Amino acid sequence: MSSKNIGNDKLLFGMILGVLAFWLFAQTMLNIGPIMANELGIEMSVMNIAVSIAALFSGIFVVVVGGLADRMGRVKAINIGFVLNIIGSLIIGFVPAGAAAEALMMIGRILQGLSGAFIMPASLALVKAYWDGEGRQRAISMWSIGSWGGSGFAALFGGLMLESVGWRWIFFSGAAVSVLGMWMVAGTPESKAAENPNYRFDLGGVVLFTIMMVSLQIVLTQGGQFGWLSPITIGLFVASVVFSFFFVRYETSNENAFVDFSLFKNMIFTGATISNFLLNATAGVIVVTMSLMQLGGGMTAQEAGFLTLGYALVIVSCIRVGEKLLQKFGPRKPMLWGSWIVGASIVLLMQTYLTSEAYKVLAVVAFSLFGLGLAFYATPSTDAALSSLPADQSGSGAGIYKMASSLGASFGVAISATVFTIMNREAGSIQWTEGLISFVGRQDNIITREAALIAMGVNLLMLLAAVASIMLTIPKEESTKQEGQNDIDP
Repeated sequence: MSSKNIGNDKLLFGMILGVLAFWLFAQTMLNIGPIMANELGIEMSVMNIAVSIAALFSGIFVVVVGGLADRMGRVKAINIGFVLNIIGSLIIGFVPAGAAAEALMMIGRILQGLSGAFIMPASLALVKAYWDGEGRQRAISMWSIGSWGGSGFAALFGGLMLESVGWRWIFFSGAAVSVLGMWMVAGTPESKAAENPNYRFDLGGVVLFTIMMVSLQIVLTQGGQFGWLSPITIGLFVASVVFSFFFVRYETSNENAFVDFSLFKNMIFTGATISNFLLNATAGVIVVTMSLMQLGGGMTAQEAGFLTLGYALVIVSCIRVGEKLLQKFGPRKPMLWGSWIVGASIVLLMQTYLTSEAYKVLAVVAFSLFGLGLAFYATPSTDAALSSLPADQSGSGAGIYKMASSLGASFGVAISATVFTIMNREAGSIQWTEGLISFVGRQDNIITREAALIAMGVNLLMLLAAVASIMLTIPKEESTKQEGQNDIDP
């Protein structure tokens, strides 16, 4: 039997549950973090690290695990991911208030991030190994519902669970979902890449990359706390630059490098990955809007979360539209259409000079467009990236692609929140847009509204960079499959 005939819906939905455990359940902390911090007695600056550290560790290790999954077995890697999420979720669910809360929270979040690192590249590699043609495109679409749709529902889901049963049950439920996913994946034949007797684990590369990324993330999330010109902030930034230099040099001369820079010679893969990073980074608009409506509009976390309902519903219901557009037009056009629609949604969210009531209506429309744009983009981008790679690099390539997702979300949220916080903190006496924009309605929250507008503008710049990367790298041909024809198993 051809390996392409192994894929079935039980396996597919089992893998999707693994993706949901990270993007839906774990990511609810973007909305409920402050409530958890208050209940557990954790400093908000520490909780901010806990919120972002899951995506950071997922991004750091997703490439490493992608390469390991190719060799040790992709089904085994997925099951390890399920176990890590069960342990991490239960640690967070049972974490007590008090002195141990901060350490246990960090451990739980790191385990959740590592879980995502094991599940995402291995499951994408299985999609390529066990599905083909339109069946693979459908599988990618369904998988993308777990990823993009899960992140879309996270803010609303977290608010609803918080109000109905309490935040701890979010993580108990996440553990239960992982148990169900393990059962659905059980019995799947193992999938591995060809054996490489010369393979050695790239410990040096992992250490250099981890120091580089953690240093940069601390600068972005804690720079304001330390002081942007403080010795600690400057030292961490210099460390991230120095270690990035050593990392690139080390990996380019290492035959067992966990980041295979030769993959980036493929311009289609490069363009899809860069734009994927930047599109995920625009998730910062969610954090900014939630903060704006709670701090400047007096809404609760649950009420603010309802503004994102259109985003979640549209991306889930329309993500297969991206699949159909891919089949008809190839990847370039739907990737560009999706990006421009996301850009339009950001422009709408930048209209913070309106009254609160008018802005709520605009936000609902904007988030619906945000979901539509991502739905158009998701499947064509993922298919373009994977279809252009040879079979023995699918795990590593999928790892790099999903690293772009996790790191994009992590850094996008960190940058947006930092810009918003700085602009809002400088407040009091500074009105950044005085004489340029006339703010209607309440006048006591103008600084907060300006801060949100500027932070949204940063996201718009990232969106424009994504469009540029697509236009420069993704060909106009209707399909990229010609480039990857020799990738199909005989």
